[in-house]
Amino acid sequence: VQLVESGGGSVQAGGSLRLSCIASAGTFRSIGVGWFRQAPGKDLEFVAGVSWTGVSIVYADSVKRRFTISRDNAKSTVYLQMNSLSPEDTAVYYCAARYTNQPIRISNRPDEYEYWGQGTQVTVSS
Repeated sequence: VQLVESGGGSVQAGGSLRLSCIASAGTFRSIGVGWFRQAPGKDLEFVAGVSWTGVSIVYADSVKRRFTISRDNAKSTVYLQMNSLSPEDTAVYYCAARYTNQPIRISNRPDEYEYWGQGTQVTVSS
């Protein structure tokens, strides 16, 4: 599975961005997807995840009510809509995928994801 992120950029605090993650795979079914981010000097952080069915969604507390993850299986694409951005959201954002036979469970552990995109930079200025 190859993952390609897009949509990063520079915005002012309070602004919005929408990240996209397109997967090239035989089938997008049975693939759970998570978004992670890494700020300079910090560890990789789970942001949001969606089960392959789309039924289950999980957010990190730091982004709840500001970020929305969604997926379009027909387009093999997962989106991360980011609103009310703050400088603390500045990081490289990564899309990650894992094959799973669990229709609901979402993992927030980076080591459980087998495939990773190259990352896209998000910079929020105050």
